[in-house]
Amino acid sequence: MLSLPNILTLSRILAVPILVFLLWPGAKQIGIQPVPLDYGFAFILYCLMGITDYFDGYLARAQGTVSKLGVFLDPIADKIMVAAVILMLVFTRDVDGWHVIAALIILLREMIVSGLREFLAGLQISVPVSKLAKWKTTFQLVSLGGIILAGALPDWILLKQAALALLWIAAVLTMITGWDYLRVGIKHMD
Repeated sequence: MLSLPNILTLSRILAVPILVFLLWPGAKQIGIQPVPLDYGFAFILYCLMGITDYFDGYLARAQGTVSKLGVFLDPIADKIMVAAVILMLVFTRDVDGWHVIAALIILLREMIVSGLREFLAGLQISVPVSKLAKWKTTFQLVSLGGIILAGALPDWILLKQAALALLWIAAVLTMITGWDYLRVGIKHMD
């Protein structure tokens, strides 16, 4: 149960409050946004969390220690991390205007798919993660990391614009993969 892959997954969940603290405006000083140094530390932590996301699954498969706990916790850790970062970036207005719609699409899809997976699990129906869903996750993680990094490097305007463009690509992939899951789920609803 406490295998290295599961410990890595749990560390991601436990790191979320630290990440939120680093992105919290006014937590360390008066102001609307964290200072660039806080964004820098948040970016480093975010990258470490992303690396553990890769290695927990890799190690579990390589060592043959895939567990029910890991299968359960890994997607939850991903969703908690993504949701917390999106909420904080909207709160600090790093994601604002029309870009909030892309963020909302991502959040809503994650909730809907989580509920759908729970429903299907009750029917003992497994829905495997598609390659497109893995790309969706990659675009989400890279775009959010780029937005955090843009806070650390405020003079790099193109970085933030590129990260926001990737957020929209992630939102489109989110809708496509969400529809794929929903289509499978609808077949089992009556």
